[in-house]
Amino acid sequence: MSLLLVGCGKMGGAMLEGWLEQGIPASSITIVEPNLEAANDFVARLGVNAVPSVDASIDRNYAPDVVVFAVKPQIMDQVLPPYRKLVKHAPVFLSIAAGRTLASFEAILGENAAIVRAMPNTPASVGRAITVGCPNPHVSEKQADQCKSLLAGVGDVEWVKDESLLDAVTALSGSGPAYIFLLTEAMTHAGCKAGLAPDLAARLARATVAGSGELLHQSILPASTLRENVTSPGGTTAAALAVLMDDHGLEELMTNAIAAATQRSKELAG
Repeated sequence: MSLLLVGCGKMGGAMLEGWLEQGIPASSITIVEPNLEAANDFVARLGVNAVPSVDASIDRNYAPDVVVFAVKPQIMDQVLPPYRKLVKHAPVFLSIAAGRTLASFEAILGENAAIVRAMPNTPASVGRAITVGCPNPHVSEKQADQCKSLLAGVGDVEWVKDESLLDAVTALSGSGPAYIFLLTEAMTHAGCKAGLAPDLAARLARATVAGSGELLHQSILPASTLRENVTSPGGTTAAALAVLMDDHGLEELMTNAIAAATQRSKELAG
């Protein structure tokens, strides 16, 4: 599989590391990186190929199997046009840019281009992402498998056929790490108000969230059962959950938060 990676920032870099760990040969990967210093670093450190632009440095007969766009959505309209010439070679274009619809790619690359829109999240940097992909009708089964394999380099992968669901995906898992970090902050502040020293409260909150996440990751039990297992009737956990689970508690807050993020995702997608 020949890969062309456009953009190699945090998410693109995490994916690249995952591909190499999967055993994909570095020689089959080309990075488009206009920053010469960064490009030279990728070549020297990882053994991949690097070019400053698709226009200037790639032979017109170059035919990658997959073109991965890992650039900021704000600059996608400026980045995409030169890649239209690759459509004749029938690659699949895989985008991990938030808020950019399949139609927006088809408008620039052409309506016959095979395109997968994917929404990963930041745990990709430690190989624990969850990514949801959505293909357009021109993506073959083989191309879908190729994209799934690449996305699996940084974590788990799910698929939806209805692109409109990606707004809710963005709100839940795409933005979700921020909710967990905010929970850790809130637990830290609450611990301080209960009398703990700030550094101890921060360590306790961080370790509790991280450990609970790992328990959830390893366990086959649903989250509700794990919650029940740590809750003794009439105990301290039950007292806290009575607050968190009341009519205006955490579930209502989270429902409203994800609804707001879903709506914003729809607005950004235009």
